[in-house]
Formats: sequence, C-alpha cells, structure tokens
Amino acid sequence: MPLIRSTSSQSVIRVYYLATFVFLLLDVILNINVRVAFLETSPALRASYYAALFTCMALVLWRPGWTVVIGAIESLIVLVALILGMGVRTMLVSDAMLEGAAGVVTLPEIINFMITGGIAYLAFTRAMRQIRGL
Repeated sequence: MPLIRSTSSQSVIRVYYLATFVFLLLDVILNINVRVAFLETSPALRASYYAALFTCMALVLWRPGWTVVIGAIESLIVLVALILGMGVRTMLVSDAMLEGAAGVVTLPEIINFMITGGIAYLAFTRAMRQIRGL
C-alpha cells in the first residue's frame, strides 16, 4: 500500500530525479555545474551527492508511494547543505581570503544559492503540506 496516492507533484519529482542524468552529463562533459554547484569545491562530496540523487531516483521508481517523502528529505538535506556551505564561507574569514588567493562568495554563487535554495524550499514545503494532508 503506498504511503501517498499518486499526484502531479510526484510526477514532477520523478522527472527531477530522472533529469539527474542530464545534469551529470552537463557537469562532466561541458563543465556546467547546475545541480550541485554548492559542492563545486569538493569533488568527493559532489560525487557522493550525485550517487545519493541516483539512489533517490531508484527509490521513487521502485516505490512510487514514497516519492513525496523522499523528495522532502532530499530537499531538506539540500537546504541544510546550502545554508551551512554559504554560512561558513560568509561568516568565517580564512587566511586565503585575507591573502587574496580565495575570494568571498561570488555573484554566480549567490544566484545559484537563491535558485537552488528557492526550489528546495518550495519542494520541501509542498511535500510537507501533502504529507500532512494524508
């Protein structure tokens, strides 16, 4: 028995996870990092996050009733990672920043933060509304 009945929100979430293939190809082949730009400086974490996205995709295909719950958990993880990643870089000044070797947060990073964070926030709040409406 599924946790939540199928809705158009679930279809959007499935397409989002299936698009991981496209985002991975853009990242690897064209060096355009759209999906996980907040992990640009950490290739190991970026690879782990892509693995987690593929795991989420497999789970929503295997158990469609779990789609909204999986989307809510993944969105929450993205929000926490974005906030911590951006917060640490803006609040803690490193020696490299003082020497000019590494800058503070750039405008493209801020734009990515706002787009990715906004989408993750909307996905999380919609999922929570749907879960509460059971």
